[in-house]
Amino acid sequence: MKSKGAVKKRFRMTKSGKLKCSRPKRGHQHAIKDAKAKRNKRSPIIVEGKWAYLLKRMMGGS
Repeated sequence: MKSKGAVKKRFRMTKSGKLKCSRPKRGHQHAIKDAKAKRNKRSPIIVEGKWAYLLKRMMGGS
């Protein structure tokens, strides 16, 4: 199975084998959001379960 370039750009593998990605809606118009929402958007999303298995295969892992 060929690896998917779009998946490789959006997801990173941690040392323990988990997948992480950045949160959506971080591009612009931050003035209307409160500080708590902006702070929570800085933390990455950890992908688990079946999605993690499928995304790892798309990244080129077995």
